[in-house]
Amino acid sequence: MSRPFAGQTAVITGAASGIGLALSACAIEHGMNVVMVDLDQAALDESSRSINACNNVLTCLADVSVEESLAAVREAALDRFGDIQMLFNNAGVLLAKPAWEYTAEDWAWVLGVNLGGVTNGIRVFLPHMQRHGKSAWVVNTASVAGFLSPSGLAAYNASKQAVVAVSETLHHELQESGSGIGVSVLCPAWVPTRIDQSERIRPDRFMPIRAEMVADALDGAVMDHAMSIRSAVSKGKLSPVDIARITFSAIEQKQFYIFPHPRILPALEERFESVRQACHQAAS
Repeated sequence: MSRPFAGQTAVITGAASGIGLALSACAIEHGMNVVMVDLDQAALDESSRSINACNNVLTCLADVSVEESLAAVREAALDRFGDIQMLFNNAGVLLAKPAWEYTAEDWAWVLGVNLGGVTNGIRVFLPHMQRHGKSAWVVNTASVAGFLSPSGLAAYNASKQAVVAVSETLHHELQESGSGIGVSVLCPAWVPTRIDQSERIRPDRFMPIRAEMVADALDGAVMDHAMSIRSAVSKGKLSPVDIARITFSAIEQKQFYIFPHPRILPALEERFESVRQACHQAAS
């Protein structure tokens, strides 16, 4: 294996399972120091042991939706390893229900983690990367839902489309500034992870306030959406390990958009064709 990143330090959020854990293991294979960040302490401890690295893994319990929590991670990482060259804003949650069933707390939670985790990560880590002046890279995990809008995932879709927009903007800004910091936005389709079980780590402050809102989670439409998403996640054709290897290869090639699932191309083309037709109709 090529090891162009050996000796560098990567911060990876959502690192206790799924794509985040696979990214952590792949970074170790590349000879990197790894800062594994997650909100699930038990899973974080178990996952870090499974990587079986010597002394180049640091685990940090943190809530990516809270900027101060990530700032503490940055300080711990600097104390342990020094400069940080790679940031994976990967933490994400998913909640499946019809758009009209989402509570204010549902929206705050999904957007707080999926979008806030990215924007907080950028605010906390990018200035440090700019100051140290070394080659560096930021990977923001979005989804094909950043371009498409599957039913039952209004909050998730909105958050991932926002992540794509933030990533594109950051990419252009860093290029315009002549920075040596690169950006990628990772847009996988379904991958067999535990993202469909995200509510197991939902913080209390994002729980519905009114009792009837809790009862809503049991209605038929919500359950149907949840079961449909769970089935789709479990049938993902690429594993988290596949996604991690594709991602590191894309970074080596300085690739901005990372689409690990080429089979979604027809759906993307259909969307863009609809936009093209609408533009033509407006011009006629």
